[in-house]
Amino acid sequence: MLHAPALPGSPGYGGDMAAVRDVVLADAEALASGGVDGLMLENFGDVPFFRGRAPAEAVACLTRLACEVKLATGLPLGINVLRNDGESALAVAMACGADYVRVNVLSGAVVTDQGVIEGDAARLMRRRREMGAERIQVWGDVRVKHAAPMGRGWRPIEEEVEELVLRAGAGGVIVSGTGTGKATDLGELREVRRVMDGLGGRAVPVFVGSGASARTATDLLEFADGLIVGTSVKRDGQLGQPVDPARVAALMAAVRR
Repeated sequence: MLHAPALPGSPGYGGDMAAVRDVVLADAEALASGGVDGLMLENFGDVPFFRGRAPAEAVACLTRLACEVKLATGLPLGINVLRNDGESALAVAMACGADYVRVNVLSGAVVTDQGVIEGDAARLMRRRREMGAERIQVWGDVRVKHAAPMGRGWRPIEEEVEELVLRAGAGGVIVSGTGTGKATDLGELREVRRVMDGLGGRAVPVFVGSGASARTATDLLEFADGLIVGTSVKRDGQLGQPVDPARVAALMAAVRR
């Protein structure tokens, strides 16, 4: 993960876009030098997040950052525009040559700190076609973090995964814990893997979306195709710190094993 500091327009913005750029590129270099397979950039510092479309200035600045990261590292790159702006994420990805986007709520509806968020895969997938951006994968979360189900609780996870892939068109499914840096439930991950294996030729990759570390990588990769890692590779494992190359190296050593 590349957690961009607050961008122009957000309450936490420090007034210096060059400083934001330096933070993102330093983290990107630390991750790349540690041997990661890909990156994902998001406007993590823009709290509180909008429920729908992100402001134009945030999207423009994220595009600038994404293009520079892509040029600096050459690694596969993903975009996540928080909280759920998949259309802007696709636009950023298309502009900078990124490879995938993450959409937190692609299918269904959940209650979050931004209010009720509803998936709109129909519009997003049509916009992808209109943009000529079909090569960009859309990854969607199942039982997304920082959210609660509407109604009487989560539906059977088998139904949620199948609908995410077969009806919403997700090119990857992300399984997370309850919040940023929180452990992903191994039993839930195992169940998602079982469902995905049952889809045969319609199956897509399964990713862990939170809580992965050098210590947990082996267990998680028994069922997951990849790990999206942020908190555990920061200095001292603290979210607000820069990426620690030694922690990245330890993570990737565990992944290779």
